[in-house]
Amino acid sequence: MTAYYYLAIAICAEVIATASMKAVKGISTPLPLLLMIAGYAVAFWMLTLVVRSIPVGIAYAVWSGLGIVLISVAALVIYGQKLDLPAMAGMSLIVLGVVVIQVFSKTAGH
Repeated sequence: MTAYYYLAIAICAEVIATASMKAVKGISTPLPLLLMIAGYAVAFWMLTLVVRSIPVGIAYAVWSGLGIVLISVAALVIYGQKLDLPAMAGMSLIVLGVVVIQVFSKTAGH
């Protein structure tokens, strides 16, 4: 179960880093730059810990799938970027895929 806590931290750190990336304008914006660098460092470190006990493909599917959805929510809240219906439908399919993996896959490392 600890691996899933690490995975949650990795996802949150990646979302913070990716959301910060849009605000980076070189050295003139040090806070977004530091958030981006630190966020990706934490995300990849946590993902390194996760794949010790969860298969790499499963960990990456959950990390990237939930990251896509959460960064889209963050972009809406922070930058006002809205998704159209096809984008939301595609993301719903991604979430459904993650749910199928977690509920039905024997390789999910439960």
